Amino acid sequence: MHRVAITGVGIVSCLGSERATVVEALRTGRSGIVVDPQRAEMGFRSALTGKIEGVDSGILSRKQRKTMPDFALWAYATALDALEQAGLSQTQIANAETGLIYGCDSSCIAAIEQVDALRARRETKAIGSGQVFRSMTSSVTMNLNTLLKTQGACWTLSSACSSGGHAVGQAADLIRLGRQQRVICGAAQEVNWESMCSFDGLGAFSTRMQDPAAACRPFDAGRDGLVPSGGAASIVLERYDLAQQRGAVILGEVLGYGFSSDGAQLSVPTEEGLGRAMRSALDQSGIAAAEIDYICAHATSTIAGDAAEAVNIKRIFADTAPPVSSLKSMTGHELWMSGASQVVYATLMAQAGFIAPNINFVRPCEYAQGLNIIRETLPYAPTKVLCNSAGFGGTNSALILNYA
Repeated sequence: MHRVAITGVGIVSCLGSERATVVEALRTGRSGIVVDPQRAEMGFRSALTGKIEGVDSGILSRKQRKTMPDFALWAYATALDALEQAGLSQTQIANAETGLIYGCDSSCIAAIEQVDALRARRETKAIGSGQVFRSMTSSVTMNLNTLLKTQGACWTLSSACSSGGHAVGQAADLIRLGRQQRVICGAAQEVNWESMCSFDGLGAFSTRMQDPAAACRPFDAGRDGLVPSGGAASIVLERYDLAQQRGAVILGEVLGYGFSSDGAQLSVPTEEGLGRAMRSALDQSGIAAAEIDYICAHATSTIAGDAAEAVNIKRIFADTAPPVSSLKSMTGHELWMSGASQVVYATLMAQAGFIAPNINFVRPCEYAQGLNIIRETLPYAPTKVLCNSAGFGGTNSALILNYA
């Protein structure tokens, strides 16, 4: 079994589109949540959202962008950043030993645009040749494959809000088993209002619009729902020994990946499902729960979800109480990309020497009492990190990362 090194990361989120900007936001606890006037005009109960800015669409030609929704472009931008940090050239990845695995569970805007074009002109020729590729859930990997010229694994994982976590975990497993020497992995999430209107109709979003930065409150007794967000995250994973041989700077290591499913309800998590994924990740990593010194929680600021995760964490870490924070307090819930972005955020914090806080945390809910939830930035780097993610349908992912 091969070790799995992290050699590059890239991120586009509401905290920024450059690593240094995102690091500073995490360090200072700066939120990227805003009120979107268009959502208010469209009749949303909540107009809160993460806002993506600063991505240069000029990195691709108009013809290349024709087949890509905006979130696929973001994924490409983050992949380029991650590859640059990893020190990998186009030649080094254009082979059968390099794969692509991304998490994504929708391409809503493209589907709407093609139907609108047909209704307006009453002929399918009006739709255009690019929409079929923009509207597929696998849009990210099919486009990145043609742009980056990789020849190994190439597929998209679709598992709701655990998609990104499973993409990173499966990529690590392929390397661990010797099936690939390196995998560019991650996830992407669209941010447009069209993809969020039915979600808003469920009443799952925070309505604290008078103070957007304080709206997302994971584990807090006063939380009233999540805030939707998105972007893209990319991670370059490599066989550890090969990364060492080529002189790469190794940022961290994926020690373990665990998965589980609740086998219960569509939208209400259980008090043991995520715990099974965490235990599985610990088993694969070969470390004890007591060695985990930071938990990057999934907690999205929903009543049931945060409560279930808190119970799951306490059952496994009751004797050690490691620091816990949900970075969604700053980013909002990045949905399909959240499991992958957590790996990027954890890596950035480890490199910069701090652990970011769970902002907006004033008073724990009854289930979170006893958790060591971070209110202020801790001035030291994490070494053994657990990243949780969970999604509708009861699908769970847990990743254990080593930065020692």
